[in-house]
Amino acid sequence: NLSTVSEFVFVGLSDAPEIRLLLFVLFLLIYLATMAGNITLLVAISTDSHLHSPMYFFLGSLSLLDLLCPTITVPKMLGALLLEHKEISFSGCLFQHFSLIAAVGTEIFLLTVMAYDRYVAVCHPLRYPSIVNTKLCAHLAVGTWATGLLNSLLHTSLVFTLSFCGPNKIQQYYCDIPPVLALSCSSTRSRELVILAVAGVLGSSACVVTVVSYICILLEIQARNSPGIWRKAFSTCGSHLAVVCLFYGTTICTYARPSFTYSPHRDRVVSMLYGMLTPLLNPIIYSFRNKEVKCALNRVISQV
Repeated sequence: NLSTVSEFVFVGLSDAPEIRLLLFVLFLLIYLATMAGNITLLVAISTDSHLHSPMYFFLGSLSLLDLLCPTITVPKMLGALLLEHKEISFSGCLFQHFSLIAAVGTEIFLLTVMAYDRYVAVCHPLRYPSIVNTKLCAHLAVGTWATGLLNSLLHTSLVFTLSFCGPNKIQQYYCDIPPVLALSCSSTRSRELVILAVAGVLGSSACVVTVVSYICILLEIQARNSPGIWRKAFSTCGSHLAVVCLFYGTTICTYARPSFTYSPHRDRVVSMLYGMLTPLLNPIIYSFRNKEVKCALNRVISQV
């Protein structure tokens, strides 16, 4: 009497019509602001010659990922809020899952590369142009995207080769790992262990590189002990450190735990933090204390 699931249904954020309309307007404004902020930052980096450096090359890649992440999930959520079209096909769910995990994974590795870039800039400023050259930037960028795609391919194959033959209501506004695993009618324990192991190894490796980079930066600052060194180091690394803390905090709370601790209502809020607010805040954080980015953004806005 079992039948294969051909589509999934998202459980909406609210069933009350008046709340749905309010949420639609709110999330639409956040999405449009995210698009505007990251596109403006990309245009500024690509058109301003003062920003043609490794640091801003990686920042442009981060803005591109911040455009992709909400675009993968938010339009479908807005359609569900406004039109109550909550269904998504099995293949559509698979593609959404693959794209999102690839973008999130790539962003984790990109933030790690940016931490190494900041380490070289602070600890080896004279050798920075020769170490972080164009060839290395290209290799690091390709490596982050390739690793993110391969990681997503593994996670997606582990999740969507399970049997789905019963419930099809996803307790989330997009196809995420925990709520999709909860719908499987086959045993998921072994695959959960593999997912946690792979995510743990890759995530902890990225985290270790980031932490070690900042430890070396702190040791270098203390060794120099020159006037104004702390303020200069903060202006160099403060934006990246804030983005890392925001991204890692929300991502770890969502993924670094077994599925039996899954809470639909809590996880919707947490996933919105890294899925919507983080891409919105990243360009603001990077432009708030960076004079070069401020000047480039002012030139772009004045030209528009």
